[in-house]
Amino acid sequence: MKLTASQIDNLFKFTRKHYVYHYDVQSELVDHLANDIESIWQETPNLSFEQARDKSFKKFGVFGFMDVIEAKQKQMNKRYWKILLRFVKEWFTMPKLLTTILMFSGIYLVLQVQYSKFIILGSLLLAIIFESVYLYKDRQAQKKKTEKKEKIFLLEAMIGQTKGGFVSIAFVNIFNFIHLTKVEFSSLETHWLLLIAFCTTVVMIMFYVTSYVIPNKCQELLQETYPEYKLAKSL
Repeated sequence: MKLTASQIDNLFKFTRKHYVYHYDVQSELVDHLANDIESIWQETPNLSFEQARDKSFKKFGVFGFMDVIEAKQKQMNKRYWKILLRFVKEWFTMPKLLTTILMFSGIYLVLQVQYSKFIILGSLLLAIIFESVYLYKDRQAQKKKTEKKEKIFLLEAMIGQTKGGFVSIAFVNIFNFIHLTKVEFSSLETHWLLLIAFCTTVVMIMFYVTSYVIPNKCQELLQETYPEYKLAKSL
């Protein structure tokens, strides 16, 4: 016996009720549950849909779908980092390499200026304020999507969450470190200045890629990752 459309819809609601929020993970679990329920019915056809569904769900163990969710998150996290590195590498090849060299040279020259610490602190503070406003607006837009119960894919959510990662982690931590340190950058030896300039350049590129490049290419990346993305969004 095959499941009806309403029973399939019930399985989607069932996975959502058990804390599976992303459509691609829900689809995978619904497909697994549907096949298992049909197998259960072949063995015990007298069971109701709900009984067969609950019997199938018990096979996932005490933690339910949590192990599956964790495995999918790890898998998608690896994919996200591959995407990130792909775009970061572009900044070390022509023609973007010229921009990277100019950025690196500019940071290196600023570090040699007396009281460069305050120039960097001021720049970081402006960046944190600007990005905080941007992230607030973006979070509000994401909240509206959730309220409308739109289909959100795991990679899509990951792109949105990582968008603010470098603001909250890298920029804020760098600001605190520079603010607390007693070292004057202009007094450091050349090799230290070169290292700091290189690390700062890489952080800025990663920030730009995670906050602007990847979000702007979100639709393209989702269609590349999920063959069913376009169809799911149109339903």
